[in-house]
Amino acid sequence: MSKHEHISVQPKALMIINEINKTIIGKDEVIEKVLMSILSKGHILLEDTPGVGKTTLALSFSKTMGLDYKRIQFTPEIMPADVVGFSVYSKDKEKLLYQPGAVLCNLLLVDEINRASSKTQSALLEAMEEGSVTVDGVTRELPDPFTVIATQNPIGSTGTQLLPESQMDRFMVKLSMGYPEFQDEIKILKNKQARELLKSLEQSTSTMEILQMQRHVENVHIDDDIYIYIARLAAATREHQLIRLGVSPRGSIALVRMSKAAAWLSGRDYVIPSDVQHVFYDVFEHRIMLNTQVSLGNATAHSILARIMQTVLPPDISRKRANL
Repeated sequence: MSKHEHISVQPKALMIINEINKTIIGKDEVIEKVLMSILSKGHILLEDTPGVGKTTLALSFSKTMGLDYKRIQFTPEIMPADVVGFSVYSKDKEKLLYQPGAVLCNLLLVDEINRASSKTQSALLEAMEEGSVTVDGVTRELPDPFTVIATQNPIGSTGTQLLPESQMDRFMVKLSMGYPEFQDEIKILKNKQARELLKSLEQSTSTMEILQMQRHVENVHIDDDIYIYIARLAAATREHQLIRLGVSPRGSIALVRMSKAAAWLSGRDYVIPSDVQHVFYDVFEHRIMLNTQVSLGNATAHSILARIMQTVLPPDISRKRANL
């Protein structure tokens, strides 16, 4: 990637963030990390209580980035065909005609993913992984770009069931918007209705520009020492006595891709250790399972990862960069 190319694309990301800030107040880091995930060709899991702005966030991204948007509310009654589509016989044409499911779009918001049956969850997550759907033996590619933002109620909510570990692994990051800060909530109360604000948003990018930004992110350089650092962080989760299930290679790859996006968003075409650290918890925390067979004390997934971050020392690549 040339310096000129980098500068020509970079302002687009800032335009997207600034536009979405009109509807989502005080959540800059969440907005940035959702954008990083989209530019990394990943999917986002939002775990939050209702009413904190998850739907507004997804709608804001779709309008600002010019993405074809669909929303599906998962309930026990939702079937796999609602997600991937189905075929119906046409008497006029004397053949089966495909009726597209919700997944045929650029940005799909799946509300309360942990309320659906395991079959419906699997249909969605398989489409996310494969980038295509197969109905009656015919495979159809999903649009490009394609991103899923799935919301999940906190575990313990009525009518929810845990996503299997293998399915959690399909999400590049797990984020939480959380409640607004006190002063931010006052701004929200003074603000216009969300619908009015959404109508006022301007499209900042085209599909072609998004694909171009994704290519720029993919081309961000990672030094071998950074690859080693990421591999050591992943290995530490697999060897920790309080962790039953460590991070898979898929998780390590996700950390590489998100680190590239963090670097690019910061205006660099190479990754430094702080890029890895910036997205470390978002990528790894939902991928580890704690060992309930031993006493955890006050340990949580986050505190265990914090300890790993302290013990696995980052490389010093500044000298190497200076010699380039």
